[in-house]
Amino acid sequence: MLTQAWDESYEMLAIDQQMFNEALRVLRESDDDHVDQDIRKLDGKVNKYERDVRRKVMTHCSVVGPSELPGGMVLVSIVIDIERIGDYCKNILDLASDHPHRLYVEAYEVDLAEIESHIKLCFTEAVRILREQDVEQARLVMQTYRESVSDTCDKIVQDVVRGTTDGLSPQDAAALVLYARFLKRISAHLKNVLSSVVNPFHRIGYKEKKKAE
Repeated sequence: MLTQAWDESYEMLAIDQQMFNEALRVLRESDDDHVDQDIRKLDGKVNKYERDVRRKVMTHCSVVGPSELPGGMVLVSIVIDIERIGDYCKNILDLASDHPHRLYVEAYEVDLAEIESHIKLCFTEAVRILREQDVEQARLVMQTYRESVSDTCDKIVQDVVRGTTDGLSPQDAAALVLYARFLKRISAHLKNVLSSVVNPFHRIGYKEKKKAE
């Protein structure tokens, strides 16, 4: 039953990835504001999986005993992050539906493209990292978030709010700030998921604790 629960968490990540790719297609790659509603509705499936994972973990640990509790607690923790990723992907889909045209801001295109590529790579690698407990790759993802994604997203928001970015329409300014925040949160939750490979349960979602600490 615990194996089934892990498989469902991987399916949740795959659904999140579908939603993210559709959001990017509409908001960043097309002037068409039509969102595939079947993909948008997948957020409800993610929520259902989260409840099912919790039920399976609780049942498994009740039957097998405390020896399985650590693994079960890890899984229950990370599916919360996976569900939140789905929420933010849905937020971007909503933003794409409301924004009148493709979001293109020349001053930040390089930064946005790098963040989007990072998130796509995280989605692609996440299941493999979790299955293989690839500590080194998990560390790399966590480090990339801290050194690049978080600071870049914060700078974009600060620039727009402070009025240091010229030539932005009100629509693009609002969309850019929201989009940067959504990207930051998606990346942060992916980082939290992969931190479970590096950290013990009580430090999931935090940076790796050095041995000297």
